[in-house]
Amino acid sequence: MAVVGERILHPKRGPHQPHAGTPDRRPASVRRTTSQVARRPEGVLGPVHVLSAGRDLWTSAAGATRMIAEASVEAEFSLIEGSVLRSLTVTPGDDRFAGLVGRSVSSGFRRSLADLAGADDQHDEDRDGEDRDAEDRARSLRYQLLDDFGTVGLLAGFPIAAAGIHPPKGQFHVRDKADVCAGWATGATILVEGEELGYPPEVTGPPAPAVLSADPDGWHPIAGAGPHSMRRLRRIDVWPAAAEESLEVEAFFRDSHIDAEGDEWVVHEYLVRAMIDRRTGVFRSIHAEIGVLPWVECPGAVASAGRLAGTHPADLRDRVRREFVGPSTCTHLNDTMRSLAALPFLARQVEAGATLQP
Repeated sequence: MAVVGERILHPKRGPHQPHAGTPDRRPASVRRTTSQVARRPEGVLGPVHVLSAGRDLWTSAAGATRMIAEASVEAEFSLIEGSVLRSLTVTPGDDRFAGLVGRSVSSGFRRSLADLAGADDQHDEDRDGEDRDAEDRARSLRYQLLDDFGTVGLLAGFPIAAAGIHPPKGQFHVRDKADVCAGWATGATILVEGEELGYPPEVTGPPAPAVLSADPDGWHPIAGAGPHSMRRLRRIDVWPAAAEESLEVEAFFRDSHIDAEGDEWVVHEYLVRAMIDRRTGVFRSIHAEIGVLPWVECPGAVASAGRLAGTHPADLRDRVRREFVGPSTCTHLNDTMRSLAALPFLARQVEAGATLQP
């Protein structure tokens, strides 16, 4: 049985190949970065304070930069009180999202978000003639930060389990989640061992290499994370490919856990690469590369990204929710593909030299 530091690694753990650092920004590119830091300043069983931030940045062919958009979200919820959102501050402000307070962040949150985003603007069209709801959901940093709450809430229980706190046997039935994804497929490690334990077995990921680079403009400012925290990082780069008819895309995703001693461990990590047609916006090709996954069965989902080849990313949030279900998929890879709904907006920024207003 493998050991890292004082941690005993599960013999049926998934791949452990996390990425270190961040590539340099390419000439004439746009980079979107977002972060979600879920902290527990009052201890592992205390309320969860979420600090989220994001930024879209243009880099010219000569290396000059221009801010396209930035956004932030601060929120609080308690797992002990049913994961109900206690408070929410969204910047730039939008009164529509005040209706999320009092709703669960782990059950039906994304549906509530989508409903509220379109609640009072069904007939409001922007300058391109597109429905404001569809446009906002596709391109908005603010919407992306809120959309991530759907899984940030689900992951909030991870630090409690990592601290050795589990529900009494008989109160949690892992079989109820069978076949929701590759890692939870019927007969998979987490179900077999979970039925014996009465709760999911502990995930043992690798130490988290630093993601931030020496480039001060490589990422937006990211909130610090103390013990018992979770951190989610995203980066999407879009730039002209060597072949003039295409744009190249690279999307990085990582979930990590900061334990009681302050050490950070990677739980999930993917890198998705794609080419999109500059004229039609359709995916010419797309594939996912695994950095870190928790269980040996999880890589069975990586091929699902290829289903997007030949399709347009504009409606990815809805399409992934409808079509990417079952044991051939992965919740966290699905989330990464959902974030690519921003590609039409980011591609327009590349084409226009970031002259469009967000």
